[in-house]
Amino acid sequence: MKALGVLGDWVYASNLWHLNRYSASMAFFVGLFIAFMPIPGQTVVAAMLAVLVRCNLPLAVTLVFITNPLTMAPIFFMAYEIGALIIDVPVKEVQMALSFHWLTNSLAAIWKPFLLGCLLCGLFFGSVGYFVISLMWRWHVVRQWQARKRTREARKLNDPD
Repeated sequence: MKALGVLGDWVYASNLWHLNRYSASMAFFVGLFIAFMPIPGQTVVAAMLAVLVRCNLPLAVTLVFITNPLTMAPIFFMAYEIGALIIDVPVKEVQMALSFHWLTNSLAAIWKPFLLGCLLCGLFFGSVGYFVISLMWRWHVVRQWQARKRTREARKLNDPD
């Protein structure tokens, strides 16, 4: 992996590439949080944040793609509505378009509720993802322990010693 040498030693940190409860749970937080941020280069930002908090890099970057060209408009409109509800401003009819004209005219009127909604949704869904994965991981491990315990007990009962 000579090409990765440019990135330094951090790229070899075990949590970036292995799955454990912390790395998977935190990757869900990072990926879902960044997915709700209306910023260019979400994958790069998610990768940098994953490296910073030492979570599973491929999982964090993959989860960013929840916001894609098909889902971006409904997700960001929902975030805008939530932000407008929180700061108590009327929801405006917004026709989203990725153009300089739209960014300078339409976004100027809705940026506060939009960014607040994006931040709150990112924090909420990231936290839910973190806790759900952490609980599911724990539940799975406990079930494995119980199964091993039952297997050991069954062996003791069948062992003539």
